[in-house]
Amino acid sequence: MQYVKPADKDSSRVMRAKKHQHPVGTHRWESRLLGTWGRSALVPVRLMSARNSDQLAGVLAAELDNGVIAYGAGRSYGDAPLNSSGHVLLTRRMNRVLEFDSATGDIVCEPGVSFDELFSTFLPKGYLVPVTPGTAFATIGGAVANDVHGKNHESVGSFGDHVLWIDLLLPNGEIRRIARNHNEELFHATIGGIGLTGFILAICFRMRKVGSNAVMVAERRIEDLDAFLAALESVRQRTGYSVGWIDGLARGRHSGRGILETAELSAEGVAEKPRRTLGIGFDFPGSTLNPWSVALFNSLYYRRVPAGGRERLVHLSRFLYPLDVLHGWNRIYGKRGFYQFQCVLPDSTSVAGLEQLLDSIQRSRAASFLAVLKTLGGEGLGYLSFPQRGYTLALDFPRKPGVRELMNRLERITLEHGGRIYLAKDACVSAAGFREMYPKLDQYRDVLNAVDPEQRMNSDMARRLCIRQD
Repeated sequence: MQYVKPADKDSSRVMRAKKHQHPVGTHRWESRLLGTWGRSALVPVRLMSARNSDQLAGVLAAELDNGVIAYGAGRSYGDAPLNSSGHVLLTRRMNRVLEFDSATGDIVCEPGVSFDELFSTFLPKGYLVPVTPGTAFATIGGAVANDVHGKNHESVGSFGDHVLWIDLLLPNGEIRRIARNHNEELFHATIGGIGLTGFILAICFRMRKVGSNAVMVAERRIEDLDAFLAALESVRQRTGYSVGWIDGLARGRHSGRGILETAELSAEGVAEKPRRTLGIGFDFPGSTLNPWSVALFNSLYYRRVPAGGRERLVHLSRFLYPLDVLHGWNRIYGKRGFYQFQCVLPDSTSVAGLEQLLDSIQRSRAASFLAVLKTLGGEGLGYLSFPQRGYTLALDFPRKPGVRELMNRLERITLEHGGRIYLAKDACVSAAGFREMYPKLDQYRDVLNAVDPEQRMNSDMARRLCIRQD
């Protein structure tokens, strides 16, 4: 089928207006300031939009100062798709669905297709993307590059586990089809490989057959961290979806309190109603998110669920993408933006590690109202895949004085407890910390050295983390 892209539903801007153009070979690049969803940095880049493989190949054949990196929907929080004083190729317009087999659910699409486009097109036909991040505005190319996971990681794994094959344009201009049993080392380097092995041309994966557009959601209050970990442990092997909201500022006997949500796909659907959305068209003052306002919000949010809990039949979009109704929510953090911290700690050290993380966060009084605690299952397929069996904690921090020092403390605690930090969310991890967190880095480097010895692919994250070399 040929898929025609609808107008973007989320127009929160991450680019500044064009200044002038630079010719590179037969292509023209626009000088811009470019950022990502965290808005913690705006960097000067040379930017061009890609529409097809011939254009991508032409870019790789040109001499490009500081290399090039692909940029999808800009939903990474940190610097993975940025390339300061270098070149960035926008791939959002490469968004066709090339094939779909209704008998198997196998779909082939270009990297710029978004989860939202697949959701709105295929859910009415009874198909759902098997793994999705917390926003539908991310792209499938980004899902591969970050090996994203969702609220059902325990039962289905991360996105890379469902990829059947990828057509990859290598930095030397060669196109290879890669899969678990074909060009497997390149496959493992591309899954979760933050875009450095080349440009993705097409991805084939298997959609999930579902019986309706809804899930049955159960919600209950959890009074403290010990109870939360026990509750998550009790449901991790027997529920389809599970996720917890946690009050990052609660202290004392309430430390770690929150709300646990579990859900199962339902055979009964709900009526299709347009979701009410709200667009934030301005940057909030930097003082909006302070310890008092966040504590008040958290107290009210904790009480939104009745003391005895509740069950509800909920549309899948409302459960999977709760924040997507608030377009441009990143502007709540003000012009300076924010950092997100997400780590995973193995089961054996999770209790002590999470206690130390929460204690540091509570002492800093810097946490926002967006805090998530959930479990993860096994390792991902990629050499740099984030998941491992354990507990993952994610929080946002407004970018203000002292927060970088807090991020450094959280990195040390994560390392001390054998955990790792999610690259899709990261803008702060040290090169030494990254090296310790990702034991398959040398295997990843071997692939990069083989397919891109001239370092045509490059990014700010690659340089910050010294991915090419120590």
